Amino acid sequence: MLPRSAFCADSDAAGSPSQLTVPVSASISDTEGARVADQYEACENVGVTPSSTSPDGTGVHAPAMIDESAWVVIPLYNEGTVIGGVIRDLLQHFSHVVCVDDGSSDDSAAAARAAGALLVQHPINLGQGAALQTGFEFALGQPKCEYVVTFDADGQHRIEDALQMLEVARRDDIAIVFGSRFLDKRTNPGLIKRVVLKTAVWVTNMTTGMHLTDAHNGLRVIRRDALSQVDLKQDRMAHATEIVIALGSTGLPWREHPVELLYTDYSKGKGQSVLNSINILVDLVVR
Repeated sequence: MLPRSAFCADSDAAGSPSQLTVPVSASISDTEGARVADQYEACENVGVTPSSTSPDGTGVHAPAMIDESAWVVIPLYNEGTVIGGVIRDLLQHFSHVVCVDDGSSDDSAAAARAAGALLVQHPINLGQGAALQTGFEFALGQPKCEYVVTFDADGQHRIEDALQMLEVARRDDIAIVFGSRFLDKRTNPGLIKRVVLKTAVWVTNMTTGMHLTDAHNGLRVIRRDALSQVDLKQDRMAHATEIVIALGSTGLPWREHPVELLYTDYSKGKGQSVLNSINILVDLVVR
């Protein structure tokens, strides 16, 4: 595995693009001014400038409760056509949205930056597990980060579900909340995918001793004390089982929460195939 150093996208005073190499675990603080500090106070001394306008460009945000202590981490790979909308919607509710661009070959990084996300980049594609680990290390470097929400880049996840999961975590002192599409009947993944996902759940539960209904759902809420015990080694998609193992081994309280996944034509085209799901299981056994 390559060392997980990353690039933090930045712009100079004239608005020209520039880059600065930083270790992903670095804590960033101190320079752009009070207003930007309020929005992304962790990002200033390397010149990272988040968007200072609202998603519609007016400078006026819709009235909403903005969460300051939960950081959204999005692994990003070739989702340039949809990532901007995902980020703009999230920024209506969360002050801190971190996109880890995993060596995309399209305009994903530029779209994420333009939408107002804090951008961390891998110089080459390392896989979703590596992108998540980079995002986790970055978030843990921010002293005011209390929770991380993992969120997919392709528009499948609903912000309402993420907010409800955060409420559960805070209200009931739960360290880990897993989203599950199988706790109610709102999501219909199709017969073949349902069988594959249920097989993955069975393997994960046998491996971890936990009793989940949906082991490969990317929507999670993880409290800081649990997150600090996660160190993903599976760079590719098999990380979904590895993260369950890591979180389960913390001994901290966890819960599942019903969520709806939005299977759009776009997300179906980008989704896991049956062969890829089988490869996930093989990857776990072999490695």
